[in-house]
Amino acid sequence: MKNIQSYVNQHKDRFLNELIELLKIPSISADSAYKNDVLKTAETVKISLQNAGCDVVEICETKGNPIVYGEKIIGQNLPTVLVYGHYDVQPPDPMNLWNSPPFEPVIKNTDLHPDGAIFARGSSDDKGQMYMHIKALEFMTTTNQLPCNVKFMIEGEEEVGSVSLSKFVKENQEKLSNDIILISDTGMIAPGVPSITTGLRGLSYVEVEVTGPNRDLHSGLYGGTVANPINILCKMIASMHDENNHITIPGFYDKVENLSQEERNEMAKAPFSLDEYKAALGIDAVYGEKGYITNERNSIRPTLDVNGIWGGYTGEGAKTVIASKAYAKISMRLVPNQDWIEITKLFTAHFENIAPKGVTVKVTPHHGGQGYVTPTNSIGYKAAGKAYEEAFGKKPIPQRSGGSIPIVALFEQELKSKTILMGFGLDSDAIHSPNEHFGVFNYLKGIETIPLFFKYFTELSK
Repeated sequence: MKNIQSYVNQHKDRFLNELIELLKIPSISADSAYKNDVLKTAETVKISLQNAGCDVVEICETKGNPIVYGEKIIGQNLPTVLVYGHYDVQPPDPMNLWNSPPFEPVIKNTDLHPDGAIFARGSSDDKGQMYMHIKALEFMTTTNQLPCNVKFMIEGEEEVGSVSLSKFVKENQEKLSNDIILISDTGMIAPGVPSITTGLRGLSYVEVEVTGPNRDLHSGLYGGTVANPINILCKMIASMHDENNHITIPGFYDKVENLSQEERNEMAKAPFSLDEYKAALGIDAVYGEKGYITNERNSIRPTLDVNGIWGGYTGEGAKTVIASKAYAKISMRLVPNQDWIEITKLFTAHFENIAPKGVTVKVTPHHGGQGYVTPTNSIGYKAAGKAYEEAFGKKPIPQRSGGSIPIVALFEQELKSKTILMGFGLDSDAIHSPNEHFGVFNYLKGIETIPLFFKYFTELSK
């Protein structure tokens, strides 16, 4: 495309300032106290789409947070790209671990980002990556180089399971009809090394509750005579992995996709330093399922992890108590062919079965989604590959992601469309963690690369 680099360079400061203003709004979907901020963010996204050149933009109300829809249709015989993103963000806790306030964005240089990185909650997941698409549209409309139709669907509940999106998609299939779905909510293998995410893991997220006595008890008078729910919960959780870190839930692995050694060898060609990986995390050893290397454990193998655990007295000082209840939140990352609803049922049955006498257990499913694989011989994949190669000067590497975007499988089911995952973040961006950040280079390079996808997808669709 003509003048794309010069356009991005010319408007660099404005692009950064607009993103910074968006990042200042604490659009935390998990906390109802931020409802007004969520609505304000939706309105800001709407205005940005209008300014970028969309002819139709609307805020679509749902039972939860609104979905921002926009479109620019330039020809009925041209292909249509549907861009998906989300404007909600994770809670910033724990606040004391942030080096700068999470909603007061700052740009700082780092070893991986000599051109600077934007530190703020949502910078990489997903406001920064979502906003690249809006600025890419601005370039294409301003320079009269939009080659095909484009639609936008930007939601506000991705971080809480996209509760309202399923109903919206099912009820608006004609409005959302498309030839390909484009998402930037994933990452690249390394700085300057483009990659296309060809697979996502599914997810099952549950909360468990273990109840013992009908009230909290004095640990001196009752200790050793009744089941302690916290002790029991810890034992139950520990039993869910064996000595090889293999998950012990019966039937858990029955439908796991096992990649061939040839496919595993191809994955192993991606640049990766185990020493740098450990140093970046401040650990002296990696940990995981026996028989698999690190980049396989976090992408092609299923996992079970405790995301939070609590019960009893956790305040300052001492309180000698046996708690009546103990709780934990547990997530299971699943690989293609594992059905999240089935896995949730297997987990529930197993958790109830291993509970000893003296306690009762309750499992509450929260949300989940299926895994997804993108075919590498599709027009969309080829267009993304050509776009990355032109923008970065090197061919992208296909990779499986350890993360989950549950709505991708929903899109294929309801809209009959494939999804292309063009991520520009890095694993080190600390998404969902304190000090989340997004490289300035990555942000601007995304704006430069996305229009090239539109160009090549249109050409290959002829």
